Amino acid sequence: MAPSTPSLGQDDVELISREVLQQGFFRLEALTLRHRLFEGGFSETMRREVHFRHDAVGVLLYDVARDSLVFVEQLRAGAIDDPVSPWKLELVAGLAEEGEALESVARREAFEEAGCEIGEMRKLHTYYPSPGACSEQVTLFCGLVDTQGLGGIHGLDEEHEDIRVHVVSFTEAWELLEQGRLDNAMSLIGMYWLAGQRASLRALPDNAPRFT
Repeated sequence: MAPSTPSLGQDDVELISREVLQQGFFRLEALTLRHRLFEGGFSETMRREVHFRHDAVGVLLYDVARDSLVFVEQLRAGAIDDPVSPWKLELVAGLAEEGEALESVARREAFEEAGCEIGEMRKLHTYYPSPGACSEQVTLFCGLVDTQGLGGIHGLDEEHEDIRVHVVSFTEAWELLEQGRLDNAMSLIGMYWLAGQRASLRALPDNAPRFT
C-alpha cells in the first residue's frame, strides 16, 4: 500500500534543545533531538544542523502563442565552486515575506527580474528542495506571458542583482535541459510539467481560459 499518510508525525520527535549558530539573512541552528523508530522505541540522541530560511516562490513563464519560455541568468553564491560556471539559468524566483500571498510574490518577482507581466497562473507543486538540512519550502507556479520585447538586464540595485533575461523556444529549452545547463530543481520540475501539459495548453483557442 502506498504511504499516503505518514505513520509518524511531529509528536514522535523529542526536541531536546536548539541553538542558534548564525543569524544573518538566513539562520543556522543546531538541533539536539531523538525520534521514534519505525520498529518501536526511540533513536539515540543526535545533533543536526539546519539552515532556516524564508519559503520561496518560483514561476515558469510560458508564452503559449510563441511556444517560448523565460529564463534568468545570474551569479549564484551556492555554486561558487561549480567547475563550469557559478552563473546559472533559472526560473524567476524570490523569497516570500511573512503574510505575503504566494501569487503576489510570483508576479512581483516576474516584473523585478524580467520586466514581465503575468496573465493566468496555475500552482504546480510545493516541495522541500533539501529537507535533510534546510527548512525552506518552494511553491512553483506556471504563469502565462507575452514574451514579445522581453530581454535585457534587470534586477534591484539594493539587492545587488545583475540578471540577464533569456527568451528561448521550448525546443531550445529542452536541449539546454539535456545538456545539463538547467541544473536546478525549479527549472527541471517546471520543464517536465510543461512537457506533459504543453500540447493541451497550445490546443485551446486564444480566448479560452487555460487554467481552472
